Amino acid sequence: MERNRLFWGSRRGMLELDLILLPFLENVYPGLEQADKERYWKLLESEDQEMFAWFLHRQDPEDTELKRIVDIVRANTGINAR
Repeated sequence: MERNRLFWGSRRGMLELDLILLPFLENVYPGLEQADKERYWKLLESEDQEMFAWFLHRQDPEDTELKRIVDIVRANTGINAR
C-alpha cells in the first residue's frame, strides 16, 4: 500500500489513536513481514472506538488476523496489559 495512503489511513479522528498508530507506522511497520503489513491495512478499516478498546486491552478483536496485528501494535507502543 502506498505510504501516503497509509499515513492518512493511520490518522484517525481520535488523538489517542494518532499517538499510537503514527509512531507505529513510522518505527515498526517498515520492518513487518508482508502478511503483517496486510493485517495492518485490514486494521485501518476498523472503527476508531473498536481500535481504541483493543489497544487499551478492554477487549480483543474476534478476528484472529486482527488480533495478531493488535498484539504487535500493543507490544511496540508501550501499552501493557492491566
